[in-house]
Amino acid sequence: MKPKTPEFAAPSDAAERRAVVPVVCYPPETLTPPNLKGLARLRQSAKKTDEVTVAPRDGACIDVPAGCFFRIVSVEGAQVGDLNIWNSADLTERFYSGKTRALHGTHLSTGDRMWSSFPTLRPMATITADTLDWYGFDAFGGSVHDVIGTRCDPYTGQLLSGTSYHHCCHSNLTRALADHCNLTLSDAEAHVHDVLNVFMCTGFTRDTGQYFMKASPVRPGDYLEFHAEIDLTVGLSACPGGDCSQEHSSDATTCYPLLIEVFDPGKAARAAHSPPAPSSYDRTHGVG
Repeated sequence: MKPKTPEFAAPSDAAERRAVVPVVCYPPETLTPPNLKGLARLRQSAKKTDEVTVAPRDGACIDVPAGCFFRIVSVEGAQVGDLNIWNSADLTERFYSGKTRALHGTHLSTGDRMWSSFPTLRPMATITADTLDWYGFDAFGGSVHDVIGTRCDPYTGQLLSGTSYHHCCHSNLTRALADHCNLTLSDAEAHVHDVLNVFMCTGFTRDTGQYFMKASPVRPGDYLEFHAEIDLTVGLSACPGGDCSQEHSSDATTCYPLLIEVFDPGKAARAAHSPPAPSSYDRTHGVG
């Protein structure tokens, strides 16, 4: 896609307008930072209590109690995953990728939080470890673990190519949630939402502003680890794009499994954990 040719001539003060200094929309200084040192100490005593393997081009769910840790691990080869999380007691409270992006940026790493949808808007999980934090941003503007993409889905595939592909991340997450929560596919699909693209390397092209992907730097043994702030149901799809170096939503790319592990710091630690309170906004919306 070539950059669009402007229809209108630039005004005489175009350079001045472009030079206006940007302002961060949502300054995060008033957010309470996570106690990463305290979480690291807690993690040292945590023992592995559960795990699930996510098969290539498929999805799986697992429950993670509040106060526990969960880890997404690359186990065989370069593979990206699409992550959804829900409040186990209320699936309508789910990860809000857009607001998380507004608060933390386009790509997440250690110390960033996954925020929930309205009206609760509270931290659902805190990233406590990221073995790919060394990557930063590359010369193309790419980085890992993005909240700018959505998820590969059968509807866009049908729109662009007229093909029905059933093992894209949207469908994988739908099947996994339906199986895990004993829901119909239709009911489960209503809860599937925009994702954290774990291990995926993405950005925007500088000339056309298009969303791009490139080969993930992930290797076996790499992981992204989280602390569950509330009782969570975690859903993960092992993307049919593999390392996303070429394409997604097809059976042409080599794909590998991903592993989700749960670590419990113990009954006392979980009892001492205080889940974040929902938003204190009164929800009157200016009426009354």
